[in-house]
Order: sequence, then structure tokens, then C-alpha cells
Amino acid sequence: MSMYLPRHFDPQDRSIAVDLMRAHALASLISEDDAGFPFVSHVPLHLEERGDTLVLHGHCARPNPHWRYLQARPRALVTFMGPQAYLSPRVYPDLVRVPTWNYLAVHCQVQATLLDDPPAKDRLLKNLIRDHEPAYEAQWQALLPDYQQRMLAGVVAFELEVNSLQCKVKLNQHRPEAFDRMREAYAQEGDNGQALVRWMDRLDMGAALVNAPTPTGGRG
Repeated sequence: MSMYLPRHFDPQDRSIAVDLMRAHALASLISEDDAGFPFVSHVPLHLEERGDTLVLHGHCARPNPHWRYLQARPRALVTFMGPQAYLSPRVYPDLVRVPTWNYLAVHCQVQATLLDDPPAKDRLLKNLIRDHEPAYEAQWQALLPDYQQRMLAGVVAFELEVNSLQCKVKLNQHRPEAFDRMREAYAQEGDNGQALVRWMDRLDMGAALVNAPTPTGGRG
């Protein structure tokens, strides 16, 4: 597992990756199919911290062949995409510039274990419900048992133990001369731009960039 990760885009703080995975739970789960080609499913994942170990829980529809690929080849890749937005070269004080795209992302190398017994699947679904709509749990529990069992039988659950991860926070940290106008531009945009501003504030980028050296390259 690898992605292009210049040093100035590597936050070196696992809590940032954890927060991103929880806030942007719809992940891309990537495995090899039987022909050796990447197969992708987009699935919401519940993150559990077991001491220093991160474990992701999810499920797919039983007709989706992805669970069979995980069974045959348990090693897989999971990616999360956080807020992202275009950045115009107009934020720079000079004209000899090019556009770029800022974003936050996490890549996890995982080892998969299938969980196909009803109690395990029920626990997983309840965790996802608590993540996204806690009030629905009472409605789920009130459903007729045979209906619940049919719903559970229609999915295959899996546990993904994270063996390694990379977190990339690309917020133009290497271009301090553009920080103020970049922040102003994003603050006037929609949800993604404003989310990037919140991350810039969380990382205290204004203060961090005052005395930071300017690295070369690093557009991607």
C-alpha cells in the first residue's frame, strides 16, 4: 500500500486519520477479483479502536461477489476521502501559478475476516445505526424477528483489521504566501470549502506557516 505523500502533507498524527474515517464513513473497499483486477465496493464502515489496533466493520449485499473475494484473498485496501475542493491560482500574490486541488484522505491496508453468523451481523448493524441514526435502533429492535432474520440473511458482514495506514492532509501547507486568501476563498464556498477551513483552523495552519520553510514541488 502506498500513495504519493510528501512530508509536508503527512500530519504524523493518527487521531487525524481516526477522525477522518469516522466523519467520512463511506469508504472504498478494494480487492482483487478472480481475474486479478481491482474490484471496488463503496460501503459505510464502523471504526473500533482496540487499544492500538484499529478495526473496521462493514457489510455488503450477499449477491455482491466482494465477500467471496475477501474470503479468497483477505488482504485488501480501504480508502476514505475527506473534504476536497478546487483551488484557484487567484489566491496567490503573483500570476505565475497554476490551479490545484486540496483534500484529506486515508488509505488503510487491512486483513479481512468474514462474519456471517446472525448475532455478529446484528451487532454490526446496531453499531452502524448508532453512528448515523441512533433513534432508528428502537425501530430496528421492534421489527418482527422473521423480518430481521431475512434482512440479516441478505448481507455478509466483515471485520477489517488495519495493518497499516497513511493519512494525507493536502492543504497547500507548502505555499504560505497564499494562506490568507485561500482561507477566505474556501470560507465563501459550500460545505467542502468550509470543511477545509475547519481543518485549517484545527491544524492551526496560520501559526504553523509563519516560520515554516517552503518545500519544493508537492502539487499532488
